[in-house]
Amino acid sequence: MMRLSFSGGINPPENKHLTEGVSFQNLSIPQICYIPMQQHAGRPARVIVAPGENVIQGQMIGEADGLLSAHVHASIPGRVLDVGKHPTVYARDTECVLIELQGSFRSSRRDETPAWEAGTGEMIVSKIAAAGIVGLGGAAFPTHVKLQPPKNKPIDTLIVNGAESSPYLTADDMLMRSHPEQIITGVRMLLKALGIASAIIGIEDNKPAAAAALRTAIGRIGPPESIQVKVFKTRYPQGGERQLIYGALGRQVPSGGLPMDAGAVVQNVGTVYAVYEAVMFDKPLYERYVTVTGGCIGNPGNYKVRIGTRIADLVEECGGLTGKPAKVIMGGPLCGTALDSLEVPVTKGTSGILFLAARETPGSVDYLPCIRCGRCVAACPAGILPNMLGKAIEKERFDIAETLRPFDCIMCGSCAYICPARRPNNQFIRLAQEKLRRKNT
Repeated sequence: MMRLSFSGGINPPENKHLTEGVSFQNLSIPQICYIPMQQHAGRPARVIVAPGENVIQGQMIGEADGLLSAHVHASIPGRVLDVGKHPTVYARDTECVLIELQGSFRSSRRDETPAWEAGTGEMIVSKIAAAGIVGLGGAAFPTHVKLQPPKNKPIDTLIVNGAESSPYLTADDMLMRSHPEQIITGVRMLLKALGIASAIIGIEDNKPAAAAALRTAIGRIGPPESIQVKVFKTRYPQGGERQLIYGALGRQVPSGGLPMDAGAVVQNVGTVYAVYEAVMFDKPLYERYVTVTGGCIGNPGNYKVRIGTRIADLVEECGGLTGKPAKVIMGGPLCGTALDSLEVPVTKGTSGILFLAARETPGSVDYLPCIRCGRCVAACPAGILPNMLGKAIEKERFDIAETLRPFDCIMCGSCAYICPARRPNNQFIRLAQEKLRRKNT
């Protein structure tokens, strides 16, 4: 029997049946793209185009501003309509470049050049940075920064996150099934960039077709002694970095530490595919695969979507709404962000868009006082005390909250999901993190 790879976690209904095994479809090119300069961890990109300029697909329109930032590129060819504030999943007034579709699809992408193996690791990192690649699992951390750890943090293993443990989401599963050789080539590129020889791809046991496809690809282009697929028992949040590292290597990331403190770098499988396209074709990150699903969308599926496509335009392309959604969520249902407008655009970190019917949501009810059942403590994969943190934050005792390791929370939402009193402990903890960051800066 397969072992659990971490303590805690939950087993919510998977609800992947609407899109599981559904092949990718290309959405139509939007007439207008709203491309945010802030769609990654760190500083927003600096706009380098002006209204009235013509741009081609893949042209840089936002330049990384500092080390922890990422370039942003045009998703479509056309004319820059405006540079101004627009609502996004990150804020109501994010700086965006609005591009109106015009002209032909002359692209900055070039034909395949398989000579990457003769290049250096530095060359690969440079191409990744130039393409504006960030983590596609949701955190959107600039990938080139992850690939350059400090010299006093030696890395020996690349871990690829193919778990996709969040309910509803299936795009990563389909990507592994449909493009296994490209993913394994991307893994080899990342190994070269890191200067190491070992990679582990972590997948849950509810994705046997993906695991088989990757193992076949490893057998063809390998090398099998360097890359292995490790299958874990399905349990949310298996896709967390710390949970993957412990399951793959048996190592604990220390409290307050990062994966590099355990000798590992973790990359999402979608990020690996984007790396393959960037190194092989010089293709910037201007589109991504997204799961569009839920009980209120006409044609649930896995779609290739241009960055900057408004959710409202995406809805029309996906068969329209079949009813008024009780909730629209960007990302997964437990750790995603609820949207109050369909005007927000798809960003680099958009893994899914959920249009949930009332039967799929718990409804909006007031939360109750903690009943001290301890379920949130048992469910917490980070080993913290969500109940005690929530109580401290309710009383605005941020001094007490600071002693309870709020920054070890991975925001998976397991504590809120399992709570019979409906207490929003993850929101309490996010508030504590924001308050303590401001206090300590």
